Amino acid sequence: MTGIAAPGTKVAVTGAAGFIGSHLVEALLGRGCEVVGIDRRSLRSQTLARLHLGDVLDHPRFSWVEGDLTDLNLNEVVDGCMYVFHLAAVPGVRSSWTGFEDYIASNVVATERLLRACREAGTPKLVFASSSSVYGMVDTLSAENDVAMPVSPYGVTKLAGEQICLAYAKRPDSRLSVTALRYFTVYGPRQRPDMAIARILAAALTGEQYTIFGDGTERREFTYVDDVVEATIAAAGVDVPAAVINIGGGSSVSMIDVIGLAREVTGNPVPLTAVPAQPGDVRATAANLSMARLLLGYQPRTDLRTGMTRHAGWMRGLTPHLLRTYAPPPMITGPKEATCSH
Repeated sequence: MTGIAAPGTKVAVTGAAGFIGSHLVEALLGRGCEVVGIDRRSLRSQTLARLHLGDVLDHPRFSWVEGDLTDLNLNEVVDGCMYVFHLAAVPGVRSSWTGFEDYIASNVVATERLLRACREAGTPKLVFASSSSVYGMVDTLSAENDVAMPVSPYGVTKLAGEQICLAYAKRPDSRLSVTALRYFTVYGPRQRPDMAIARILAAALTGEQYTIFGDGTERREFTYVDDVVEATIAAAGVDVPAAVINIGGGSSVSMIDVIGLAREVTGNPVPLTAVPAQPGDVRATAANLSMARLLLGYQPRTDLRTGMTRHAGWMRGLTPHLLRTYAPPPMITGPKEATCSH
């Protein structure tokens, strides 16, 4: 996989202070790019945002823009950028049943504003971070040409974001090429504290209870963050006007098996509390990666055991206070409980 090749290329990353975004920023700087990071999270007041970007804030080729995509002058932000990587979004399946206005504003309205700015600025390429949540309830490998039927408000907004991207790319007067990547549950160092593997590992390392939703046979395709970043950069080089591509880890694993791996890589038990599955939860996710192989030359490199070992090692290096940030929250059985998504 190649993607961006020329050192000095100016790029923008929205959601730069987040889990995947911060890894992407580091990788782009490592390739010699000039990176503009955009996020509404405050580096002054939000501990995890500072943790994520702490190693790059003083980098001479990194510039920081703090603000909401629904308010910023995006024409100025993307001016001169060859590539825009749009990762900013409000995540979470279960939590999307409340506060839907923010999901619409951040995942749909902000995306359209960014696309309009890219079109007006003459930006050649936008890579959009979508989600496997657009597929909904499936019982086989999900392929990009399958009918998307999301079963949560979050999935609906990610599908809407995709469609807006494709609409802009297919305009008769468009010079903007768009590639939408459907990420299948991404994990690794800096994973959001509300996501499954972070919470399972935190439970093993702190002794707190992990709340498992369902009977543990639910399956997810987990994708290591380094593989996702490599695919995301490669997507910048896709030479088609509009494309949608799955990015997965190569296998679908039951939650019981994930918990077993957490015990192995930490050497500690995972205290469990079981509750019923919640609205928006799906039984399984699994990616057909044929399109990713064809257009990106993509092949996931990191198996789940290796990835979880690295993830656990990173968490062991956190201060007790920060590790407690990742400890599972008190059990919630209503729709506000967070989930593993994107």
